[in-house]
Amino acid sequence: MHIPDGVLATPVLITTGIVAAGGVANGLRKIDYEEVPKVAVLSAAFFVASLIHIPIGPASAHLLLNGLLGVLIGWAAFPALLIGLVLQALFFGFGGVTSLGTNVVNMAAPAVLVYALFATRINQASSQKALFVLGWAAGAIAILTTCGLGAVTLFASGKEFAVAITAILIAHLPIILIEGFVTGSVMVFLHKVRPELLQAPLLYAGREEKLYA
Repeated sequence: MHIPDGVLATPVLITTGIVAAGGVANGLRKIDYEEVPKVAVLSAAFFVASLIHIPIGPASAHLLLNGLLGVLIGWAAFPALLIGLVLQALFFGFGGVTSLGTNVVNMAAPAVLVYALFATRINQASSQKALFVLGWAAGAIAILTTCGLGAVTLFASGKEFAVAITAILIAHLPIILIEGFVTGSVMVFLHKVRPELLQAPLLYAGREEKLYA
């Protein structure tokens, strides 16, 4: 859900801009040099996935992968998503410049939320089935929360957006299911080929135990 320029009220832009700046600063503080390639790859994945629109009735929706970013890099999702959103706004006019802080918060805050809810559980998952279910829940909850935050920021900018909010929420219902499936599948795939990526070193500094050890 990318909110363009000229839509949101100034107080909303200022408030979310401050929150986004704090989130990005905290995310940058938590990134180790060795984890920069991982953050860059996930930022690129978000950039590509969210450019592909899926027509749903009179509206359209797209994948975000913010749940995936959340469980893999935690607070680093803030700078990762910021980079992707800046490039999309500058090169494709997707989203906006003045609304950048709002879009970052709407997408990165849910990523941090699912990190808090699922990172430890995923690290301790006892089977691939459990891993898929946890990944599905993380992806679905991240999109649902993003839609909720988007609705709040729009409604706070004017009640005339009520119809648009309803259309956006309805359009994203299938995306919630798809995003959950994609995130769960990626979790299982990473466990098979690179299980160390699921240890989330950006979130658990100093941890050395292996997944499913």
